[in-house]
Amino acid sequence: MDISALQAFIAVAEAGSFSRAAERIFLTQPAISKRIAALEQDIGARLFDRVGRKIHLTPAGEALLARSRAVLGELEDIKRDITNLSGTIAGELSVATSHHIGLHRLPGPLKRFHETYTKVRLNLHFMDSEKACRAVAKGDLELAVVTLPPESQAPLRLEKIWDDPLDIVVSPEHPLARVKRVQAAMLLDYPAILPGHGTYTREIILNAFGSLRDRIQVGMATNYLEVLKMLAAIGLGWSALPRTMIDEGLNVVQIEKMEIRRELGIVTHEKRTLSNAGQAMIRIVRETV
Repeated sequence: MDISALQAFIAVAEAGSFSRAAERIFLTQPAISKRIAALEQDIGARLFDRVGRKIHLTPAGEALLARSRAVLGELEDIKRDITNLSGTIAGELSVATSHHIGLHRLPGPLKRFHETYTKVRLNLHFMDSEKACRAVAKGDLELAVVTLPPESQAPLRLEKIWDDPLDIVVSPEHPLARVKRVQAAMLLDYPAILPGHGTYTREIILNAFGSLRDRIQVGMATNYLEVLKMLAAIGLGWSALPRTMIDEGLNVVQIEKMEIRRELGIVTHEKRTLSNAGQAMIRIVRETV
């Protein structure tokens, strides 16, 4: 079976379009169509149903997709194993990080890595932590430096690098800014500004409220912590922010018997071999602690 045909098949399945898949892997659309047709002939089954302008995986296509990813993942693993034998630190390294960690935790390590390993092409992706973890699990990225999931998620290997305590914050003009002893239930009377639904950070914040979590009034949501900080600072609601971000423009609300803490760190695939470049990046990130 032609490996390039499998790569084309995966690209079409993920893009949901022959034309977008062609752009993604730098081929013409006729070339993509030819590879898919050859693969369907080898398999002896249709892989896509074409309904109008949309395409959908057939049952045969669904079955092939997971196996194809596994095959290509194994090939990449073999390549890394062989390359690692030479001890050379070179080639391309695909790393994901969140905007917050990229801005506040990684500038130093990235600068050191770039200056030390000049033969490595660093391909840095900025994305939400949840998306980055899914990409590592699928084998699309070698590693990620992100907010760690609150619970372990196979096949991911999680390594904590930084503790990241969060505080409840409001603007200096907010009514709660003048209250000395605040209980969690008092926040229910005011709108909250939180990270987006389904994010690790939002779940960590909500879980800290226990049985009160479903009564929180979420007025606005954004995954950019810098935007959350601005919205809270101008008085649009309360939020929870990393302690490292809090300045004189915000008041910390001390909540009795509440601690909010997330963990930031490295995510890799437990069954994939790390390249020499990936191992070097991890060493440098560890040394920042």
